[in-house]
Amino acid sequence: MDWDIYKLGAELNSYNYQEVQDGIMAILEKGSNVVLDMTGCKYVSSMGLRVLLYSKKVAMAKELQVYLVGVNSEVKDIMSVTGFDNFFDSFDTMEECMEKVKNL
Repeated sequence: MDWDIYKLGAELNSYNYQEVQDGIMAILEKGSNVVLDMTGCKYVSSMGLRVLLYSKKVAMAKELQVYLVGVNSEVKDIMSVTGFDNFFDSFDTMEECMEKVKNL
């Protein structure tokens, strides 16, 4: 199965959520798994969490995956408190993720 990387900027919030959601949806629409590179993302708002959850739901409906890479400790804390960490496969490095993805 195919996969594509989508790289987030410094924040995922109400100002850029639509652009991020559109980018992720474009990958899912072509039938590819999404590797979400969050190494540069320092903040995710509630709107950003909604984008992640929506992306996961769409991916599951298409029998695809959304993988998170490089989630920093602050964002991990937010995801843990909200329970979002249970919905995603998360990897510290792109290499770890690619090892998993290539075995699909």
